[in-house]
Amino acid sequence: MTEMKRVRDMKPEEIKEEVRKAYSRVAEYNSDEGISANCCDEPAQNRSSCCSPASEAKVTRLNLADALGYDTERMPVSATESFAGCGNPVALASLKEGEVVLDLGSGAGLDMFVASKKVGDAGKVIGVDMTPAMIEKAKKNAEEFGITNVDFRFGDIEDMPVDDNSVDVVISNCVINLAPSKAKVFQEAFRVLKPGGRIMVSDIVLSKPLPKEVSDEVITYTSCIGGAILDEEYLQHMRDAGFENVKITDKAGESLHGAYSAYVAGRKPE
Repeated sequence: MTEMKRVRDMKPEEIKEEVRKAYSRVAEYNSDEGISANCCDEPAQNRSSCCSPASEAKVTRLNLADALGYDTERMPVSATESFAGCGNPVALASLKEGEVVLDLGSGAGLDMFVASKKVGDAGKVIGVDMTPAMIEKAKKNAEEFGITNVDFRFGDIEDMPVDDNSVDVVISNCVINLAPSKAKVFQEAFRVLKPGGRIMVSDIVLSKPLPKEVSDEVITYTSCIGGAILDEEYLQHMRDAGFENVKITDKAGESLHGAYSAYVAGRKPE
C-alpha cells in the first residue's frame, strides 16, 4: 500500500492542486447532499463554527448558509449548495453604493451576489478563484439571476489578476487558510486596495498549534483545518503587509484542536 504524502513534504503547487481537486468536487455537489470536502469534514464533536454549531444531524450547505445569516431564499440554490464558508463577511463589511469589492476564493459566487446588491449598479464585485469548475458554476448562477455587476476571474490569490489600487474592499470566506503562503495573499490584498481601502475576512485560525498528525494530513488541509495558523501569526502577516487597525472583531466556536472561526479586519493607510 502506497504511503500518503505528508503536507510538510509537498511543494506549494502540489498543495494547491489538492485544494483545487477538493473544491472541484464541492462544485459538483447538489443541495440534497451533506457537507463534505471543506472544514466540516471533522467529526461532529470536533467541528468548529465554520460548520454551524456542533450537531450529530446531517448538515447541508443550505443549512450552513442559513445559520450564518444568508438570505438563501433570494439566492440561487446552486450558489448555496456549493457554499463552503465559515462566516458571513459581507454582513460586517459595511459596503456602500458604488464600491468595488474583491472576493478572494469566490467559489460559486454566494458572497459576490450578496455584495453585488449592496454596491448596486454603480459598483462592481470581482471574484478570483483557482478552481475552473467553481468559476463556471458562478457564471451560470449570475446569468440565471441576471446579476451583471460581477466579474469572475480565474487566478491564484497569491498572485491576483487585479490592478494596483483598484479595489475599495477585500472580502474572503474560509479561503486564506488554504493558501500555502498567507503572507503573499495579504501582500496582494494590500497591493490591489486603494489607499484607505479595507479588508474584512472570515477565516479559520488557531488558538494553539495543531498536532503534527492533523497538520500533515492532506484531507485536514483541504478541510480548512490543516492549513490554519495561529491567530496572532495571522494578524502579524497582515501588519507586515502594511495593514493598520488589524484585529479580530468576532469569533465563534472552537474545535478540540483549537481551530475557530474568526472575523478579521484591517485597513490600508490613506
